[in-house]
Amino acid sequence: MARAAGTCLAVMGMLAAVLAQAAPPVQVSPARTFAQTDLVDVAGWIPDATLDIRYAGERNFIGAVVDGYDAPKCYLLRPVAEALAGVAADLRAENLRLVIHDCYRPVRAVKHFVRWAGDAADQRTKPVYYPMLDKSQLLDGYIAETSGHSRGATLDATLARCDGDACAELDMGTPFDFFDPRANTAHPQLSAEQRDNRQTLVRAMARHGFRNYPMEWWHYTLQPEPDPHTAYDVPIE
Repeated sequence: MARAAGTCLAVMGMLAAVLAQAAPPVQVSPARTFAQTDLVDVAGWIPDATLDIRYAGERNFIGAVVDGYDAPKCYLLRPVAEALAGVAADLRAENLRLVIHDCYRPVRAVKHFVRWAGDAADQRTKPVYYPMLDKSQLLDGYIAETSGHSRGATLDATLARCDGDACAELDMGTPFDFFDPRANTAHPQLSAEQRDNRQTLVRAMARHGFRNYPMEWWHYTLQPEPDPHTAYDVPIE
């Protein structure tokens, strides 16, 4: 397992380097409120989505509320929210619902992640989120100094199957934000059910233009991005 994890980290490091070279230059918007942006509250577009915004609480890999997450809300650029509403409509016909863990992420939150990753003394969440890795490895492919989430076109999501008002999340093989090769979307050591569940999410998102990041089964970005050159640092409140 250690050898597999090391190989995966090396691949992820190379992928991150390639993406960094290809990524367009990004400027942080001077906007200080959502009214000054095209970011919209997704709850108004998809009222039956479950918003389990982990960084607005302590149930996350940092173990604390993350900077900029003053409320458990999901904001996305308007075209992204519109596309996601299309995903939700398709899923509804299959008695499935979106469970959303993260959407727009303020730049200050990304900086918080990087500070935490550099603090070797804080190992409180290791058993749950990165049991097979040394914390220093998290900056090599898992936690980046910039994030597509800050551009408002990326979200982290899973699925729940509903019977009336009773919904249960599908088994995806790992929890959200699990830093391990098993979180790779096409990891070979999944059960048939877990593989099918991940592919159900991939297909539903792809029909409306969302592309999966193959190292994280939960991570999707609308393609093409509406505004790939602009990041935001408006706190979520």
